[in-house]
Amino acid sequence: MNKRIGDRFQEETKYYRNQLPTLDLNWSAKPEVYKEYPDSKKIELPPFDSVETMSLDEVLKKRKSIRQFTKDPLSMNHLSYLLWASTGIQRRERGYEFRTAPSAGALYPVETYVVCNNVESLEKGVYHYSIKSHVLELIKKGDFSQEITLAALGQRMCLECAAIFVWTAIFYRSKWKYKQRAYRYIYLDAGHIAQNLGLASVSLGLGSCHVGAIFDDELNNVLGVDGIEESTIYLTVVGHPL
Repeated sequence: MNKRIGDRFQEETKYYRNQLPTLDLNWSAKPEVYKEYPDSKKIELPPFDSVETMSLDEVLKKRKSIRQFTKDPLSMNHLSYLLWASTGIQRRERGYEFRTAPSAGALYPVETYVVCNNVESLEKGVYHYSIKSHVLELIKKGDFSQEITLAALGQRMCLECAAIFVWTAIFYRSKWKYKQRAYRYIYLDAGHIAQNLGLASVSLGLGSCHVGAIFDDELNNVLGVDGIEESTIYLTVVGHPL
């Protein structure tokens, strides 16, 4: 690996006054902002209107990384709320659907997958969150906690938590407009989403921990994504604090 590739990326994607790139957008090639698995089994997520949450002030005072969890399952109502709070549709205005987390150019390159270890009424397996429909799409059944743990450099919290939120990026969604600088925005987008999830977890009395140390392609293999057009970039574990 080129030891200076990060330095080159930072330098070569800078913006300079009077030297901004020309945005000649091909609107007919604008990518979709939703990914769906049309042939997958759909799992309806329950409404979360009655879910009790803390105030933002309380949440900010209590937020911290949690790495040890009980064996208590995550409820479907809480899972539903966490998915919506992290990246769900917040409002519809002027024909556009806006989400709970901001995204550069409203291009929404980040996709959410959930690896369920211990969720009430839900089989263990890998699921994709269909944001547009607010449903889970079953990718494959099975216990993948060991594979995720190994792919996260052996961090046991992936084995012990109730659910693992895995975020991928579909890079062209942002590159269509922002070219190589898009990567900066993609990682910022992922950070916004993860912070939403972390705060929402605390508000429900749950714990979470964000993980950036991953063997990328091992996680890609678990999710079934190619690692080129779509690749894992981040994950967060969630469960009941020990």
